[in-house]
Amino acid sequence: MLLDLSSIKVIAFDADDTLWVNETFFREAELAFARHLREYGDEDDIVEKLLDTEIRNLDTYGYGIKGFTLSMLETAHRLMGDKLSAETIDFILKKGKEMLAEPVEVLPHIEEVLQELSKTHKLVVATKGDLLDQERKLVKSGLIDYFHHVEIVSDKKETQYKKLVKHLDIEPGQFLMVGNSLKSDVIPVLAMGGYAIHIPFHTTWSHEQVDEEIAHSKFKALSSVNELLQLF
Repeated sequence: MLLDLSSIKVIAFDADDTLWVNETFFREAELAFARHLREYGDEDDIVEKLLDTEIRNLDTYGYGIKGFTLSMLETAHRLMGDKLSAETIDFILKKGKEMLAEPVEVLPHIEEVLQELSKTHKLVVATKGDLLDQERKLVKSGLIDYFHHVEIVSDKKETQYKKLVKHLDIEPGQFLMVGNSLKSDVIPVLAMGGYAIHIPFHTTWSHEQVDEEIAHSKFKALSSVNELLQLF
């Protein structure tokens, strides 16, 4: 289906796993955490318990590495009880700091796409997560100069997108969101009347996965970000 993007004035990009690698570090940390605690259960079960803890804590900690680290501590305490040791606490805190210190790996073709689109459209970043961490990654990525505006929110739902569109002084039909999450980057944008493009990343957090197939006149799925240039 041909996607008519002639009305688009602003193109928004998700950050994690759209502009740069992110989820891979969380999966590696989950596995390391499970291996460290394998004395207290099956490793797959430990990962599931950690995921359950993360989801319960989203309203309290939000998204990001700091909340993930606190959820690891809580899960370790649930599993180990009064056997929770200084060694395990040190392991978890060290893992969190290592994740925060990871280099920012910009995904293939991103910079050339931003360079071309910035000539004709206003570009913004619309992402969720920890403010300090996301700002740090954006600066380290070397991409910040391509963006007119950066929006970092605790969650991405229809209400947040409506506020962003209002702030940008455009109509929903003049807004295009590009991201790797159907749940966060596509469904709420379509609901408010905007356009959305899904570019999947090879690893997606299970909390962000959506089973439903999306058929919508303002939606298109691409296999690579460089295909975006062919639509304009």
